[in-house]
Amino acid sequence: MRLFFSLLLVFLSSNVIGQINTIDIQKHIDQTVWAPFQKAYEALNGESLNAIYADEVLRVTQDGIDKKNEFKRKNLERFKAFKESKTPIKLDFWFDSRHTNEDTSYEVGFYRVGITANNETQHIYGQFHIVLKKISGVWKITQDWDTTTINGESITAEDFGKRNF
Repeated sequence: MRLFFSLLLVFLSSNVIGQINTIDIQKHIDQTVWAPFQKAYEALNGESLNAIYADEVLRVTQDGIDKKNEFKRKNLERFKAFKESKTPIKLDFWFDSRHTNEDTSYEVGFYRVGITANNETQHIYGQFHIVLKKISGVWKITQDWDTTTINGESITAEDFGKRNF
């Protein structure tokens, strides 16, 4: 019986230590990936946004699979056009689930992009699935999939509002 309690204590201790480590890693990812991502996106800085991605990225959208980083060129073009038209963008997002270890993180969440033109803001809602890898000590996005629909239904403000705190 004493062996059982000793093993249980070791198991629970390692489980708590693992959870604390995961939380610390996710906080680090928040500071080094997600805060700069949001800042670059809202500043319409395509170069800074693209720098958060790895050199080779698997990008998937409703339009198909991009393994040649075409999306990075489109980021530059899109942000340049928004800057020229003085169209501000606001990005909000939250995580539905995150699975993280020392060098890989799989993160699923919802986003809302607000685009303001002619004093009117239009919102676009979606879901993302991101894989981050630690490359040469730096967290980089290596896979990026997002959609504006789930099961054929558009993602709405109500869906975005279901955030779990």
